[in-house]
Order: sequence, then structure tokens, then C-alpha cells
Amino acid sequence: MGDFISLGLALIFGVLLGKVMNKFKMPSVGGYIIAGLIIGISGFNIVNEIVIEELSFVNDIALGIIAFNIGSEFKVEEMKKLGKNIFIIATCEALGAFVLVTGIMLVLGQNIQTALILAAISSATAPAATVMVLKEYKARGPLTSTLLGVVAVDDAISLMIYAIASSIAKVFINHESLTIAKVLIHPIKEIVLSILVGALIGIVLSYLLNKSKNESEVLTFIIANIILLAGISLHFGLSPLLCAMASGIMVTNVLSKANKAFNSLEKWSPPITAAFFILAGSRLDISLIPQIGLLGVMYLLFRILGKVGGASIGASISKAPSVVKRYIGLGLLSQVGVAVGLAITVSREFPGTYLGNIVITILMATTIITEIIGPIATKIAIKKSNESPVLLDSINTNRLTE
Repeated sequence: MGDFISLGLALIFGVLLGKVMNKFKMPSVGGYIIAGLIIGISGFNIVNEIVIEELSFVNDIALGIIAFNIGSEFKVEEMKKLGKNIFIIATCEALGAFVLVTGIMLVLGQNIQTALILAAISSATAPAATVMVLKEYKARGPLTSTLLGVVAVDDAISLMIYAIASSIAKVFINHESLTIAKVLIHPIKEIVLSILVGALIGIVLSYLLNKSKNESEVLTFIIANIILLAGISLHFGLSPLLCAMASGIMVTNVLSKANKAFNSLEKWSPPITAAFFILAGSRLDISLIPQIGLLGVMYLLFRILGKVGGASIGASISKAPSVVKRYIGLGLLSQVGVAVGLAITVSREFPGTYLGNIVITILMATTIITEIIGPIATKIAIKKSNESPVLLDSINTNRLTE
């Protein structure tokens, strides 16, 4: 079957399953991943390994879109209002997951490179599911404001953690000597150069968007920017995600009509992001699940412990309100998005290795679970904090009827 026939069928099936997930009040992304599983290498093999490889450019564009949109959340004025609490909490919860997952993977007998890569990916949080729940229940208050800030900052921190972890992992895989240059200087250089290149091209893009006369020109410039950044980063060994995110940050802070630009991208991007998650699900090899059963469970459990515990510690250090200390961690459990993107990046950077296979299997299996429990946990947090008028009204109504 041709690549485009496979992709077309995959998109149709994925959207249909996404609608089914919506009926159960769950994010459609879960349906996309399940659709990929059914038609992928573990299912009917409509989307096989050859098709996945030949359609890899879809992943590059989708990752660029995801990272570019993350950049739109970094508005300098809003970050100043949210203050240092956001950065302290985000750093603590990301490092909390990283440290605990690294520890448990080593205890379970995994090598250092596998432990570091899985832990780095565990530090990422999916903003989409959290934001969706907060909007649905019209939540407002200190917990809601802090959550929105933390999920925006979290992915940037996670990308930096991954850059350092992957550099260390490559040293061990290639059996090289461990030096400060390879462990710290090289990844820091990659992070700085990625941000600088992305920011520079973002400034140029802002100028072009400002001169654009219609929406089609705006959209064309943005997509060209994302493709250009993907090509530059892959050619020069930079981080595609950090480049695209830095570009998005510059656009949202430099361009006066930035909202219109990001809205234009949002109208065009759903088929690409849907294809990305479907292709990610199609990579899942069910035959590996029995081998990683305990690893998967421990990864999920210790990631949750790291997120909840780290966020609470960060809230205490930053002297955040008590409601934030108690419930902030419950809004940080979803991991789809950048985490899946990093898993795809691992499969590209470590092709044909045990590491590439185990990471994609654990991530795809646990992502479906976190997309179920993540929104539920966020709902519990805003309900307990009394920041949702919708939930408060339903509670009061139930009391009156009783």
C-alpha cells in the first residue's frame, strides 16, 4: 500500500477514534494513539516500519509546530506577573521526576543511558490536557494561574534536561571516556546555539509577518520558518525543538499581531499533529510490553511521585499560597506532546537500539494512561481548591436536592 494511502486511512481512522474518546470526555489524542496502535506494526501493519520512516518528515514538521506553539506561552509581561514562583516550581517538579525515574531505573537493573533518557522524557508535562480542563471548568485563582505558568515553562526545562541527558547517554553508548566537555560543555553549547539560531530566525520571521497582507502569506511564512529551522537544526546538530520554541518566543514578544499569526497556524496544524500522534502510536510494539511490564509501572509511578513531590517542594521554597502547595502536582501528570516528541527523537538518535525500542514502548503505553488520569487529577485539584465556579455550582445544586 502506498505511503499516502496509508497516511490518508490512518488520519480518517484516527479522527474517528478521537471523536469516540471525546464522547467519554477524554482528549482526542488518546484516540489517535490507539488508532496508530491498531493500524501499526502491532496491528494490521497498514502503517509499517517502512511507511513510518518514509513519512518521518511529518514528525519533523509536527514537532516544530508543537515547539513553536509552546514558545507562544512565553510572553515577557505575563511571566513578570507570575513571578519567580513559576520557574522554581517548574524546575523542582521537572527535576523531581528526572531524579526519581533515574533512580528506580538503575535499581531495576537498567543501564545508565536508558535510565537517563527515560528520566529526561519523564520530566516533560503536556500543557494541552491541563489547559483544556481549566478552560472547561472556568477555573480562576492562584492555583490556576500558577498551573498555567508552570506548564508553559516546564517543557523548556525538559528540553534542556534532555539535551544534557542525551549527550551523556551517547558517551556511554559509544564507550567513550566521560569528560566535562562531553557531559556539560557540548550540551550547553547545543542549547545556547539552538536558542540563538531560533531567536534570530524568529526576529526575521516577525518582520516578514508584519509585512504580510493576508492570512495565506502569514501561514506560508510560519510553515516555511518551521521547515527551515528543522533543516538547519538537523544539519548542524542542534535541537529542533529548542530552535522552534525560541522562534515562537521571539514572535510572541516582538510581533504586535502575534495572536493572529498563532491562530492561523492553529487552523492549519490539526491534520499534521493528528498524523504525528497516529504515527507515534503505530511504532508501539506490543510484543515488548511483557518485557517492560514492571519498568512501565515503575516509570509511571515514580514519574507521578516526582512531579507531585517536586512541585510541592518548589511551592514551599517559593512560599506559594497553601492551596498551590497542596494541589499543584495534580495538574502536571499528563505527558503527551513534547514527551512523545522526545521519544520519537530518541528513536532517531539511537536507531535500531534497545534504548530506542524501550523508550517508545514505555511512552506510548503510559501516555494512554496519563491522558486518562491527568485530566481527572486536574479536575480534582481545582475542585479541592474551590477555583471552579462550575464545579461549585454543581456541588451546591447537589446539596440543595439532598
